[in-house]
Amino acid sequence: MTVRVPAKINLCLGVGRVRADGFHPLATVYQAVDLHDELRISSREDGELAVAVHTELDLPEGSQVPDGDDNIAVRAAKLLRTRLGDETLGADIAIRKLIPVAGGMAGGSADAAAALVGCNELWGGGLGRADLEPLAAELGSDVPFLLHGGNAIGGGRGETVSPVLARGSYHWVFATAPEGLSTAAVYAEFDRITPDAPEEPEVPDALLNALRAGDAHALGQALSNDLTDASLSLRPELADTLEVGLEAGALGAIISGSGPTTAFLAASDQHALDLAMALASTGAAADVLQSRGPVSGARLV
Repeated sequence: MTVRVPAKINLCLGVGRVRADGFHPLATVYQAVDLHDELRISSREDGELAVAVHTELDLPEGSQVPDGDDNIAVRAAKLLRTRLGDETLGADIAIRKLIPVAGGMAGGSADAAAALVGCNELWGGGLGRADLEPLAAELGSDVPFLLHGGNAIGGGRGETVSPVLARGSYHWVFATAPEGLSTAAVYAEFDRITPDAPEEPEVPDALLNALRAGDAHALGQALSNDLTDASLSLRPELADTLEVGLEAGALGAIISGSGPTTAFLAASDQHALDLAMALASTGAAADVLQSRGPVSGARLV
């Protein structure tokens, strides 16, 4: 069977002081966008779990998609198999990647969510999305959101999600970078340069109000990311990319998650095309992608 799963962006990302367990408390609003990975999953009789990855993307320098047991989709399948209590279940997982790799758009987490949904269906697990959420949270902070998609508030370390009242559809342009950014490195830099981070960050009211109203202009002004300074400290050139998009008329610009992908909000399809052309013409990005959101989470197709 085939499962399609979207990328995510963080419309806001509030980051608190690192906790004793090593995680940072987060206050974020997720939006799922229509850049999708596809997983084709078929059963095996020998109880093995195998993965093959195909991508047409130019992978950022120094990044790769793990194979074998290191791939998060395999880890998800193993976790589900244990939950179902049958270690003889096997699967071949073929991943077609269109979500940027090491780009702050949760491509790995998306594959984990898709593997949970697809293997649950393939193996006749009978688990609902609510049953899969604890497994998703164990795999990673973004995985629970990608089971559902749409718009949602994320709390805890991002794994606690609740729907957001929102209207409208939004046009996005993404500029990818030629070299990936380590999430761990960005958070370490955040800790270094932000010693006074709050214990519990909050989602800005202005952003929630913009989503309720379906107001793209207000949303553009309300975008925020507490990891921006840390990402720019590690990759100063990203500031130039953000500036190019804003000068080309973007309603708002933000680094996606821990970066290095930059996201630009447009007013319409035509505006998004104009932004994409402006970004591509400068050579500031490795690739430029257009997208819309919100869309649903991992689903069978």
